[in-house]
Amino acid sequence: MKQTATQTAEKITEKFDGGLTLVAYKHLSTGSAISSMEQSAEYVIPLQQHIGAISQPLVKPGDRVLKGQMLAKPGDLVSAAVHSPVSGTVKEITFHEVPHVSGLQDRCIIIENDFTDEWVQREPLGDSYNQSSSHELRTLIRDAGIVGLGGATFPASVKQTEINIRTLILNGVECEPYITCDDVLMRERAEEILSGADIIGHIIKARQCIIAIEDNKPEAVSAMQAAIDKDGTGFFHVQVIPTIYPSGGEKQLIKIITGKEVPKGRFPAEIDVLCHNVATAYAIYRAVYLAEPLISRIATVTGHGVVQPQNIEVLIGTPMSACIRHCGGYTEDCDELIMGGPMMGFSLETDDLPVVKATNCLLVTAKAENTHRQKHLPCIRCGKCVDVCPVRLLPQQLYWYASSKNTDRLIEHHLFDCIECGCCAYVCPSDIPLVQYYRFAKTTIWQQERERKASDIARQRHEAHQQRLEKQKQEREERLRQKRELLKNKSDDNAGDDKNSKQAAIAEAVARAQAKKAELNKNKTENKTEE
Repeated sequence: MKQTATQTAEKITEKFDGGLTLVAYKHLSTGSAISSMEQSAEYVIPLQQHIGAISQPLVKPGDRVLKGQMLAKPGDLVSAAVHSPVSGTVKEITFHEVPHVSGLQDRCIIIENDFTDEWVQREPLGDSYNQSSSHELRTLIRDAGIVGLGGATFPASVKQTEINIRTLILNGVECEPYITCDDVLMRERAEEILSGADIIGHIIKARQCIIAIEDNKPEAVSAMQAAIDKDGTGFFHVQVIPTIYPSGGEKQLIKIITGKEVPKGRFPAEIDVLCHNVATAYAIYRAVYLAEPLISRIATVTGHGVVQPQNIEVLIGTPMSACIRHCGGYTEDCDELIMGGPMMGFSLETDDLPVVKATNCLLVTAKAENTHRQKHLPCIRCGKCVDVCPVRLLPQQLYWYASSKNTDRLIEHHLFDCIECGCCAYVCPSDIPLVQYYRFAKTTIWQQERERKASDIARQRHEAHQQRLEKQKQEREERLRQKRELLKNKSDDNAGDDKNSKQAAIAEAVARAQAKKAELNKNKTENKTEE
């Protein structure tokens, strides 16, 4: 399937609707190479680090575990395994604070590190993966717990179920301000990324792989192009795209690269495209060539509120506080800690939280940067939010319906097509936190749907219970009817038998009387004759 000609990086100017040009602040964290984090004494491993069903524990408190050992298996088809980042002992399985927009606790496995770094037995496939089937490789990726590392955390193996996909797109866009983990990953480990992409291409039988990179990352473009030239197969080529937020969104990127739009409510595979993040491809390379599950990731620690912004390679479950210390700690004017970027990330109340698979960035802002009002002003219907929406929605209308809790109208206006990019809130002159309204509305609708389903299930169970009771009643009445009929028939039979026996007894008595009378008459006659 692969071509033989070497491609060169080309720039395309195709654009999606809406979007913003933002100040990037990416220079803060790209001045140094990726640094490795020192190990911590304790690791908190949430069982829910992905989209889909929660993972099911395979260990119990007191168990000794090895580095890379599966701690919990996937809970369903759309789910992912989690693994131990170190060797040690399972201290407990309990609810613990996790980095989530809800701020709620979730079930976690807590590992006490023994610092021996003893690995579970590993058998890397290496280059022999070419002899493995798509199903075998998908199973390997599933068991390695690999999810989308661009932030969505959708289980990678589930996206790879379609085969004969024409185009594999590697997303190296990283359009959010401040975040540079994918940028430096492409600069430093380009060949490994290509190896991972080659494995994905083998799984889905792709005919080409396009690596999309924004034009504000020239070092990453050069590094990836050098690796492609060394590969020499022609399967890969780089496409440089304009720096416009949110060009890293899957549907927006596909529109830029192919000129096609993913149909509403459908999947990219239906237009012959599969999209993966570059960090996901790198994780797949490590799973196949090193037999290493997803126990670490590259994360950006940045912002004007941290002393030494940089990119770190950190084990999943590491306390965020340790990451901040590794980067020199907080500055005196630090203000807010955000997981993710300033557009789509969310604020954290504490740094006593574990790094998870979705932690691509820890952003620490300074007080001078946070100029948002404590209370927003009324909407002035300026329409700026409509102009920048990349999904062609009507953010103003969604805001009215969300604030009035009109769920029917929200659904009619396609609330769930919103990708929560934050463009509308960014340009709003009234400083309305539009995305928060949309998130709350989505959560409300999901809760209503769950309650409706629970109510439907309860109603169905009640109706089934009533049907069982009615059936039991009918069966009981039928048994009683049959019993009464049987008793009646038996009574009738007995009555007939009694009547017949009485008549027989009368007949016998009459016969005996007649016989006795005849005998008496006979004796009288004989006596008269003798005289």
